[in-house]
Amino acid sequence: MYATSPLLASKTPPWRSKFLVACIGLGFCLLVGRAVYIQIIGTDFYQRQGESRYARTLELPANRGRIIDRNGLILASSVPAPSIWVIPKDLEADTSQKRQLARLLGMSAADLEKRLGDNPNFVWLKRQVDENVAEQVKALGIKGVHQVKEYKRKYPEGEAAAHVVGFTNVENRGQEGIELAFQNQLSGRDGTRRVIKDRLGRVVEDLGESVNPLDGRDIELAIDSKVQFFAYQRVRDAVAEHKAKAGSVVVLDVQTGEVLALANYPSYVPGERHKLGGSQLRNRALTDTFEPGSTMKPFIASLAMERGLVTPDTPINTAPGWMMVTGSTIRDSHPHDILTVAEVIQKSSNVGTVKMAMQMPPREMWEMFTEIGLGQRPQLPFPGVVSGRLRPYKSWRPIEQATMSFGYGLSVSLFQLARAYTVFARDGELIPISLVKTGQPVNGIPVFQPRTAQVMRKMLQMAAAPGGTAPKAQTIGYSVGGKSGTAHKQEGKGYADRKYRSWFVGLAPVDKPRIVVAVMVDEPNNGKYFGGDVAAPVFSEVVQQTLRMMGVQPDLAVQPQIIAEQRQAPAVEESF
Repeated sequence: MYATSPLLASKTPPWRSKFLVACIGLGFCLLVGRAVYIQIIGTDFYQRQGESRYARTLELPANRGRIIDRNGLILASSVPAPSIWVIPKDLEADTSQKRQLARLLGMSAADLEKRLGDNPNFVWLKRQVDENVAEQVKALGIKGVHQVKEYKRKYPEGEAAAHVVGFTNVENRGQEGIELAFQNQLSGRDGTRRVIKDRLGRVVEDLGESVNPLDGRDIELAIDSKVQFFAYQRVRDAVAEHKAKAGSVVVLDVQTGEVLALANYPSYVPGERHKLGGSQLRNRALTDTFEPGSTMKPFIASLAMERGLVTPDTPINTAPGWMMVTGSTIRDSHPHDILTVAEVIQKSSNVGTVKMAMQMPPREMWEMFTEIGLGQRPQLPFPGVVSGRLRPYKSWRPIEQATMSFGYGLSVSLFQLARAYTVFARDGELIPISLVKTGQPVNGIPVFQPRTAQVMRKMLQMAAAPGGTAPKAQTIGYSVGGKSGTAHKQEGKGYADRKYRSWFVGLAPVDKPRIVVAVMVDEPNNGKYFGGDVAAPVFSEVVQQTLRMMGVQPDLAVQPQIIAEQRQAPAVEESF
């Protein structure tokens, strides 16, 4: 029956069968080509893709190095701090559990719900919590909530050393201070571990060899945490007493060039930075520059003596208390008659200083300023260090040369000023300064002859004694010398009438100096504003405490009541 069907009896065109065979052959060729590509040509790619489904590279974090002071006391260290994270799509928790979780993490239930809605696959709930908080979170037994071990920095000295030590962010990278300056040395190098994980994220086995982490290196600073804390307390109290805007203290060891203290107020607690302002973060001793006022006068007198223009006993007529320089008036705060060069420094006479300065060509003054480090960035591995301002001498007008001699028309940081005074402490040598402990005496660069520096130390001792501008700098048991300064603050293109910066920079003991201390108080606003009244008492207390801690023997047999009487004696108002 089928053989007689007319359909089977019809002839099939030969091209149709050939077309079908060709299509089948082409399909086999495509399959073979694809197999060759996957198995031979692209095998590395597909193996990587397959491995990524089960193999993971775990990071083995390196321990961040500690920051310690010169005596081995810890200024910054890392402690374990678990971080809490969640996979929202796997979360199984009732309302009560969520409320407890939010309370433990210091957030509201609404904030927790908002975070859970950000990403269904992964959300950080809180980074670096205390271990007891992590234990309580774990005890809740909420499915989908996980923990990972991390580290956070602890700063035992708090706000006293904040501007030196700085802080890190949540990723443990330095953001300020030594933490930032020595980031590479402190951070070390993380290790790795290649493992196979199952679908629940559990490690099944290791793949190959692990690379062990290399822990960060400890940084030993020159800072003495006890001196640092005391200096911070004293400048903080001075700012409060005089209703000032801010204050800073720098303490240098003149034998080794080490920074024993660098304190600023206002400050901040490195571990609590939620509501910080720019004024708290600023390391004013290094980043802010000011016109230094009368603290420049000893350098002018030293240069004049060095050039043979004057001696300590050379008389200078400062009457009637003012003088004209190219149409501009230079005044003393109180008129004097004839003063010796030593008395010009003791009384802080602008007129006497200008008369010495105008005997010298501008180039000699500029070269001296440059040699003591003005207008140059201090060679410190520290963020934000500034160079100050010192214009080329060729552009100076006579009145500018005159005002620069008593500290106007140029700007310096407190740190630069402290370093400049090492010239007097080191018999004419300017020494390099280090924030890292060296423990070795350093060689300086000659600026003045030793005899000039020694004579100037005696003049500075007169300035810090009764009859000078800063008798309140006197210290029980130790001879001190230094110079106060008071400068009007710049405001717009001129100077503010009632805004001042008060300075005192000095050294002790006078015959064999061990330390240089520089103090600045910004905008005292409680009736007193002269450096001898505001900054000198801070200098006195810091010097006495520091020398005692260093084991320096007293060089004066001074009774406390004598010092008290000298401090109560009225200071000679300085010219500015």
